[in-house]
Amino acid sequence: TREAEPLLAAGGFFASNTSTLPISGLAHASSTPNKFIGIHFFSPVDKMKLVEIIRGQQTDDETLARACDYVQAIGKLPIVVNDARGFFTSRVFATYVMEGVGMVCEGLPAAAIENAGVQCGMPVGPLAVLDETSLTLSLHVMAQTRADLASEGKPCVATPAEQLITEMVQHHQRPGRAGGAGFYDYPSEDARRLGAKKTLWPELPTRYEKADVHWRIIDIKDRLLYRQAVETARCLSENVLTSVAEANIGSIFGIGFPAWTGGAMQFIYGMGIEAFEGRADQLAQQFGDGFALSDAVRATMRRFQPVY
Repeated sequence: TREAEPLLAAGGFFASNTSTLPISGLAHASSTPNKFIGIHFFSPVDKMKLVEIIRGQQTDDETLARACDYVQAIGKLPIVVNDARGFFTSRVFATYVMEGVGMVCEGLPAAAIENAGVQCGMPVGPLAVLDETSLTLSLHVMAQTRADLASEGKPCVATPAEQLITEMVQHHQRPGRAGGAGFYDYPSEDARRLGAKKTLWPELPTRYEKADVHWRIIDIKDRLLYRQAVETARCLSENVLTSVAEANIGSIFGIGFPAWTGGAMQFIYGMGIEAFEGRADQLAQQFGDGFALSDAVRATMRRFQPVY
């Protein structure tokens, strides 16, 4: 940042494309933190219309406005969120993939998890998309998060899903699609030309599946969707998101939340707040605090409920 800033044109501003690191922390290196902002593109950039603009604690109004102008000038669709670890899209995306990996840890069949993700309307299953973004990248994010939390005096215990990702990379040498192997096996370029497709790693069932685990496909689908919707509501409650519209637009165009729902918050409102709360409470009781709704989140869902 210090090397690049002197090369800016007069009146220029500095933008980071980081997907998780807080913008306010990165701005500490800047001589003009009010001109420092996050402009988070999504991969593949040529196909993904959404751009997430992240306002740091010191980002001024002019920089925010110019960032929005820039994003629209290059033909993209901006949403604006406030600064936090993972912002909105990466934070919610992480819940999708980690819920999927967590179910593998519980002994559920990987194929059932992947099929449930597609059946409920996500573009691909959680294990496939984690391979695409790279298990190694997930390790880097987890390590940075642990280091940052430790510097703040906050304990950070690795979840079973995080432990499994570490095991996949460090013990099985399966870093994701770019490395040729992750939760899936990937054919060679020559084999792909002949029509070969990726297949789930054959050792997943023998290493992780448990025959005595009872599961239902509806529970898998609900876990994948509700976990994202609950986290979106938390982002709204914590002022990371400031509107239902940006939550819905960002979730569909950035994360791939099923379009039939109208977006992650509209999924809640379309179902009915009471019905959503009832099912989320069931899931929290069965599958953990990731589905738990605090009083603040419950109040936020009602405060932002659209009036038709």
